[in-house]
Amino acid sequence: MNPPLTSLYELLARHVPTDDKEREDLARMRVLAAELARPFSRGQERGHFTGSAVVVDPAGERVVMVHHGKLKRWLQPGGHAEAGDGGSMEATALREAREETGCRVRLHASAPRPLDVDIHTIPARKDELEHLHLDVRYLVVAEDPEALAHDPGESSGAQWLTWDEALARADEAPLRRLMEKARAAVRAG
Repeated sequence: MNPPLTSLYELLARHVPTDDKEREDLARMRVLAAELARPFSRGQERGHFTGSAVVVDPAGERVVMVHHGKLKRWLQPGGHAEAGDGGSMEATALREAREETGCRVRLHASAPRPLDVDIHTIPARKDELEHLHLDVRYLVVAEDPEALAHDPGESSGAQWLTWDEALARADEAPLRRLMEKARAAVRAG
């Protein structure tokens, strides 16, 4: 078996979900990881794995949210796996966090890896069919929070927010769950 797939299977095998939605998504992700011919490829029309990150400042008091250019929603930074990530969801999440915030980032030392998983549907657009994002989510720390800058190709803005402000912008239950997990991990760690 190829090493990136083995690594993905191991990552999904050790993750512990916290609610019914995450439990169902994790079970489905395990099946899709085995069924999809190219699970890391954006060209896999049915769905593909993505990586995202809750980015916090070094004190753990603020969190970044980006205003997604295509979805028109406030979300955590994240996106598609690329060949250079070598099938590592951690590498995808870190790269996406760097690209979308302009900050140097590292994995949070004591947070679970991954912190959360979620499957969400991406609506059809003129150049692609509706498909699933199998999102593997991490908690990361911005080493230089003052460097925050958004990528205009990805978002229309990026902001540091308090936890309460971020939770107020979280417009769906899985995003609120992710933010609550991140806040709890920061406070515990």
